[in-house]
Amino acid sequence: MPEFTIRTRKFQNNPLLGRKQFVLDVIHPGMANVSKKDLAEKIRSMYKVHDVQCIQLFCFKTAFGGGRSSGFGLIYENLEKMKKFEPKYRLKRAGLGGEKSGPGRRAKKDTKNRMKKARGKEKAKAGSKK
Repeated sequence: MPEFTIRTRKFQNNPLLGRKQFVLDVIHPGMANVSKKDLAEKIRSMYKVHDVQCIQLFCFKTAFGGGRSSGFGLIYENLEKMKKFEPKYRLKRAGLGGEKSGPGRRAKKDTKNRMKKARGKEKAKAGSKK
């Protein structure tokens, strides 16, 4: 595992949302960046978190010249709280659902345009095609 150090700032306990939130400063000299997976493992050991999936890290910016990064971190009490309060895109990023059902935007537009060109029974067929 590569060498890096972590410091947390602005640490807050947020009982209403069931999480701890903080700003994360990472010092990683000689490295371009540190993966969120490695950071989550280190935070897990620092704060004695039972499940790595309850940790969300996002919004990382590398300082000019490299060697330092900062971002945000959230540690949820459990996965239910996380699924309730986290935005869908971050849940999807973490691999915890958020998948949408149905056709995508392009497919909907194609179906609509096919239906414009058809009349009668063909119109119904065009609408049911995928």
